[in-house]
Amino acid sequence: MMPKMEINLSKIAHNVKAIKALYEAKGIQVMGVTKGVCGSIELANLLVDNGISQLGDSKVSNLRKMKEAGVQAEFVLLRTPALSEVEAVVDYADISLNSELVVINQLAQCAVSKNTVQKIILMIELGDLREGIMTENIDRYIQSIMHLPGIELVGIGANFACFGGVKPDAEKMNTLSLLAADIRNRYDLSLPYVSGGNSANFTWFTSTEEIGEVNHLRIGESILLGRETLTRMPIPGLYTDAFTFYSEVIESKIKPSVPYGEIAQNALGFYPAFEELGNIRRCILGVGFQDVFVSGLTPLLDLNVVGFSSDHTVLDAKNVNLQVGDPVAFSVNYGALLSIMTSTTVTKEYIYDL
Repeated sequence: MMPKMEINLSKIAHNVKAIKALYEAKGIQVMGVTKGVCGSIELANLLVDNGISQLGDSKVSNLRKMKEAGVQAEFVLLRTPALSEVEAVVDYADISLNSELVVINQLAQCAVSKNTVQKIILMIELGDLREGIMTENIDRYIQSIMHLPGIELVGIGANFACFGGVKPDAEKMNTLSLLAADIRNRYDLSLPYVSGGNSANFTWFTSTEEIGEVNHLRIGESILLGRETLTRMPIPGLYTDAFTFYSEVIESKIKPSVPYGEIAQNALGFYPAFEELGNIRRCILGVGFQDVFVSGLTPLLDLNVVGFSSDHTVLDAKNVNLQVGDPVAFSVNYGALLSIMTSTTVTKEYIYDL
């Protein structure tokens, strides 16, 4: 039944093994990130079965889903917890990334009340300007955290290329390494995790012999889509087509290429513009931005996406004779993958095929 996402588990398993071997060759542990697949149990188990022992997600609900399904991994919340979800974080996350003392204090109190310990990685701001404490506040945070009951500081980390597009280059990695060494020396902390970033770290990693203190990366897109995330270039030897989205043609007619009549805003609140191409075969798919991040879809046939609304996507079929009922296949970028895997209106079909 369409729309559907076809997920090739064999290709993803290949990518997992290759990524794990690549980074472990220089002593870096790979955390498998499941947020792009909405904590899929099938994919979580696949990661674990192929040697990934730590799974990270940005949604507590996904961690809970995986944990209650019996996935055998250490679970990490990939963002600082909201105060309103502290109890759930202690229940379902073995480790959480943190950047706010008020939250860490609440985690400590909750962990003590449950007779457990919440491990935390303290996020440091190194320029991407998403989460993280400023470097001048590190001492104040460490001093406040290290004696809290119910809290164990197990590492520091930084985020890159997710918000501000800042590269995790050699200078940034050296800064993080120096901070880790300084914290270890001055506070007698082991800091087992120095988490240097994500799939954007591929270029840095492959261009340097000296990785410093960085020993941990949070990898999602490179495993799932086979790409580094600074320029989205394919990583040699990895599959980039493990996910294929299909939607069905619900109308196929020859119509003008430009709407006629007085133009106002469309469903997205924009004033649309179209290229005059004469009459074209306009094919409509029964999906829209309610179902998928349409801008992240690339047709596998020679077609153009003309536009979309909440529940329709319009194609210029060009020279392809698409008819009602025909499936149309698309590759996906990370935004489309994330939206489709979160969508309840898209069927997920898991296959094994190389």
